[in-house]
Amino acid sequence: MTFTYQHRKQIFFLVLLFLFLLGGAFFLVPKLSKKEKKNTPTLVLKTAKEEKQKSDQEEKITSFFQVDIKGAVQQPGIYSVQEGSRVIDVIRLAGDLTENADTSVINLSKKVFDEMVIIVYTKEEVQNFKQVKEQEDIVQKKCVEGPNSSVSNDACLDEEDDERASSSKVSLNNASKEEFLTLPGIGESKAEAIIKYREEHGGFQAIEEVKEVSGIGESLYNQIKEDLTL
Repeated sequence: MTFTYQHRKQIFFLVLLFLFLLGGAFFLVPKLSKKEKKNTPTLVLKTAKEEKQKSDQEEKITSFFQVDIKGAVQQPGIYSVQEGSRVIDVIRLAGDLTENADTSVINLSKKVFDEMVIIVYTKEEVQNFKQVKEQEDIVQKKCVEGPNSSVSNDACLDEEDDERASSSKVSLNNASKEEFLTLPGIGESKAEAIIKYREEHGGFQAIEEVKEVSGIGESLYNQIKEDLTL
């Protein structure tokens, strides 16, 4: 071999090596670019409509109403309640009913609204309403007017409520814990006690039998008996 031949051979191998490296870089660089692109966080720009919807939802979640509750509750006054609350929720905030309260002319499941006035009457007041005339429309009119006709009671039953009243009673043998909680004076412990008694005794045979449940005496029974059914 001559020096010239060896020199050409080395140049040939160097060219092959350069082409090999160039080819590898050609295939490797796009893959790395894709990987880097994949790992790069994508910025999503929210539209004005999406921002408004989010704002409206947040505003709805934090909406509160001012409700004035009077009459036969432990702590009458003005309470701030979240939108979607019911009359029964306001009564509980007010310390629950007094012993002589009568809710037979009030819709406890009615949704509250801002500046609502709730008046819980005593048994004597409701009896006086009924003594005027035993017709339901007169009783409801008296409920709205109350002893003081200058104050309107927004929690009274209306015509639609009256139509649903007969089908809205709580079943002692079928109601859930949540349904028992809608009754005045019935908290979680009493609701659980009713369900436990029902399971242990194979159901209730009469509405009066609920007085056998621990924690439910004559006074509480008189408050809820009109709202119960078997």
